[in-house]
Amino acid sequence: MPRFFLSQPLAIGGLVELPDSISHHVHVLRLEAGDMVTLFNGEGGEYTATISSIEKRRTLAEVKTFSPRESELPYAVTLAQGLPEGSKMDWIVEKAVELGATAIQPIAAQRSVVRLNAERAEKKLLHWRGIIEAAAEQCGRNRVPHMCAPVSFSDWVGRQDLHQRILLSPRAGQSLSDWARHHPPQAVSLMVGPEGGFTEQEESIAADHGVLLLSIGKRVLRTETAGLAALAGINALWGEI
Repeated sequence: MPRFFLSQPLAIGGLVELPDSISHHVHVLRLEAGDMVTLFNGEGGEYTATISSIEKRRTLAEVKTFSPRESELPYAVTLAQGLPEGSKMDWIVEKAVELGATAIQPIAAQRSVVRLNAERAEKKLLHWRGIIEAAAEQCGRNRVPHMCAPVSFSDWVGRQDLHQRILLSPRAGQSLSDWARHHPPQAVSLMVGPEGGFTEQEESIAADHGVLLLSIGKRVLRTETAGLAALAGINALWGEI
């Protein structure tokens, strides 16, 4: 059954007009009046709806039933990703959603080649949020992960968070898997450097702010691989139920 995200209130018995983007998708899928779809708005659970009418520029759906089904991890994971080159961030965002990330925080690190001014950052945010919504539709999540505005490395490490921040570094003496085996499931932030990783200076500054430095193995992973491997590893060790 096709799944669509709507950023609006939903209630059983309600008649909703689907946004243009979803209406276009309905036409592409060649759905017809009477076909069933799943709708969710990110506030929890999902709704089954019946398409009541399809016009060229307008599609209406009637909400029929509600299911409280959720597929979230029992612990929050933020992926704090050093801004990479090109379209790598698109892929990272999509896959992080599939793996259960609660939030994604872009970081402008010393080795980040990409530099976003205010206008470019806003456009990128809208683009990444669209990727997040599409990924949530595809993977069956009824909660939409938060896409944070890009911040500098110093701003990020200087924050006083209530949960454990972990910087992934090939220079660290302890591994993520070893640490996770000896700690209960909890909210964490995984910090991943851009191409070339974080500098030794950045790692030192992070450690001074209470950030834990851990490795994810003997092999050096690419920036678009490291955070996703860490997410998958934590899922395997802490479980999803």
